[in-house]
Amino acid sequence: MKILWFTWKDKKNLLSGGAELINEGIAKKLAENGHEVIFLVGGFKGCKKEEEIDGYKIIRIGNRWTVYWQAYRYYKKNLKGWADIVIDEVNTIPFFCKFYVKEKNLVFAYQLCREIWFYQMPFPLSLIGYLTEPVYLRMLLDRKVITESESTKADLQKYSFKKENISIIPIALDIEPVKNIENIEKYPEFTVLSLGSIRSMKRTIDQLRAFEIAKEKIPELKFKIAGEAEGSYGKKFLKLIQNNKYKEDIEYLGKVDINKKLELLQKCHLILVTSVKEGWGLVVTEANSQGTPAIVYGVDGLRDSVKDGKTGLVCSENNPANIAENIVKVFEDKALYERLRVDSWQYASGFSWNRTYKEFVKNI
Repeated sequence: MKILWFTWKDKKNLLSGGAELINEGIAKKLAENGHEVIFLVGGFKGCKKEEEIDGYKIIRIGNRWTVYWQAYRYYKKNLKGWADIVIDEVNTIPFFCKFYVKEKNLVFAYQLCREIWFYQMPFPLSLIGYLTEPVYLRMLLDRKVITESESTKADLQKYSFKKENISIIPIALDIEPVKNIENIEKYPEFTVLSLGSIRSMKRTIDQLRAFEIAKEKIPELKFKIAGEAEGSYGKKFLKLIQNNKYKEDIEYLGKVDINKKLELLQKCHLILVTSVKEGWGLVVTEANSQGTPAIVYGVDGLRDSVKDGKTGLVCSENNPANIAENIVKVFEDKALYERLRVDSWQYASGFSWNRTYKEFVKNI
């Protein structure tokens, strides 16, 4: 097949996340199996306009905001009629390909925004986004949809998408699960990890507050933070660390490379994830694959990636006090911690690119 994929960012974009890892992992498998894939994505400062990676092609046009119009123009001029199937990825805003492409097309939706608008956009853009999302989604009700979690499927059904038109494909990992968690050596002191961009929708400050509360009952507790501090929220977070009474036990590492990431995922005892919403929560499964369970907020996506009480703990209340309570619970109950480690590792080891690829192809 020839597959044309519309999405606003690729893996090399500084704003990329789990969705881009999945997209390009699928594209790599497609290329390995003889299919052709072209991504039309937004450009960024210093980017190459065209690039071939692992057998698939990326064409970068416009920027974060102009890519939707530029993609339409580029398609009309250069790619009209090329593809067998067109994928319209909804990652905040869809491209509305159905209105101008002649090829068969479907929607790939990792997650819907809704409340995220109020964390990521200033007023009144946040309110406009929140109010218009149901309107523009209605324009896509006749499309087949692929997503990655039951939470997003339920979200789509709230907007009148038909259940039978929504297919779920499993995620996969870019990192290999460890072969034996008994060989993984944890840090000497009990250590919790925050991994990922530091921005308001990730609610990283909640993790810091939870650490402070838990620290009162676990004096030796350490906190490691890896990720880029973005915007005013990131600056506020770094200032809170600098002025923190426990700053000697907090380590901010900034953005880390893959080797440091693997070290952190293996050696930390727990990962904390407090997003407003996720499509799945890929970082949770990555941590599990390295023998580290998660404590997460009970929100869409994270309820999918964590099996509460089996592969990690889902907070009953989404606040720092409840995270802290769960940290202390796991610290004090060594048998519970070991069971969570083993079960989460076994669960994460069941994900593979072959499985994701087969389900994807079946659905397109």
